[in-house]
Amino acid sequence: MNNIVAIVGRPNVGKSTFFNRLIQRREAIVDSVSGVTRDRNYGKSEWNGKEFSVIDTGGYVKGSDDIFEGEIRRQVELAIDEADAIIFVVDVEEGITPMDEEVAKLLRKVTKPILLAVNKVDNAMREKDAIEFYNLGLGEYFTIAGMNGSGTGELLDALVEALPEMPDAVEEENPLPRFCVVGRPNAGKSSFINALIGEDRFVVTDIAGTTRDAIDTKYNRFGFEFNLVDTAGIRRKAKVKEDLEFYSVMRSVRAIEHSDVCILMIDATRGFEGQDQSIFWLAEKNRKGIVILVNKWDLVEKDTMSTRDYEAKIREELQPFTDVPILFVSALTKQRLLKALETAVEVFENRKQRISTSKFNETMLPIIERTPPPALKGKYVKIKYCMQLPTPTPQFVFFANLPQYVKDPYKRFIENQLRQIYNFTGVPIDIYFRQK
Repeated sequence: MNNIVAIVGRPNVGKSTFFNRLIQRREAIVDSVSGVTRDRNYGKSEWNGKEFSVIDTGGYVKGSDDIFEGEIRRQVELAIDEADAIIFVVDVEEGITPMDEEVAKLLRKVTKPILLAVNKVDNAMREKDAIEFYNLGLGEYFTIAGMNGSGTGELLDALVEALPEMPDAVEEENPLPRFCVVGRPNAGKSSFINALIGEDRFVVTDIAGTTRDAIDTKYNRFGFEFNLVDTAGIRRKAKVKEDLEFYSVMRSVRAIEHSDVCILMIDATRGFEGQDQSIFWLAEKNRKGIVILVNKWDLVEKDTMSTRDYEAKIREELQPFTDVPILFVSALTKQRLLKALETAVEVFENRKQRISTSKFNETMLPIIERTPPPALKGKYVKIKYCMQLPTPTPQFVFFANLPQYVKDPYKRFIENQLRQIYNFTGVPIDIYFRQK
């Protein structure tokens, strides 16, 4: 399991530039959907062999200057609660501002690793100017230039040194599938879990993960056995405003990374909102199985919107990854909850299926022959062989003479064919073209 590192600070100090620098090498790999600029506030980074998740709080602050202060204070409080380490970014050009002092005041009370990064230090003159940041009372600082990356190495060395050791996941013989229930506040996650577990709890164990982690409940009913990772009940801080988008995403990161299938609950009366999308793309980016449950369907005026229209609307938002099960449920009346479980189990099975190389070639090569990649600059791409890679999530590689000429539309065509023939509903898949 990864540590979570939050980047905090007031607007325009260069948090996002620094964040992009941290995740850039990985981002090219992690984000295989071209042109998806969604949710650039979360990514994975690795330094000295240690992998961690990074959250840039900057992208979540919206509003005018007078709203900013309250928002930033809330985000810093949340980051203090949820992250394993915090990087506080300040700007050498502007020096210490009252808002920096506010943030520092919050951070001084914290026992977690806090790293102070003085940004925009790109010459010796500014190195001298940085000395004033000792006045924030956070001890040593690191001078960096987010734009050209100077100084980030020392900062990252100190960061990975300071990160707490995460417990290694114990490899079990037949590990139970892990399903996590995620969604924005008040979507009905708790009611869903309570309805599933019921009063006659079939709970074998309540294992708390890491200290303030989602709780794992072993679930064994109706012929299903799995671990339920509940994000609903993670300590809710009264002072964190419920509607804060950042809050839902931050809460979900750990649970999603730690699960096989994400059950995303959305509130039918509110529709599929930006926050739901953020959580969806978080699961997609982590290559998890996904099931969407539209909860409180019993409260929606049916004459205004049928399930078909509602579903079509959601799928439009999910483009290009639309092969996802969407179920209409009610946690209150327990409507279709068993179906929801069955679907999650199916998605789990889809995600771990393996296709033999001979069978895969037999199926895919004739399709490719009938519809080869379009020629580019008079060059014809020939694909002679394909296989599924031995990875935990479905990845396929096609060997071609000119892989660089295979463009995204053709990759999508191959993915659609694959999905039509094999059942990968609810599962993100990766397709690569390589030199043979």
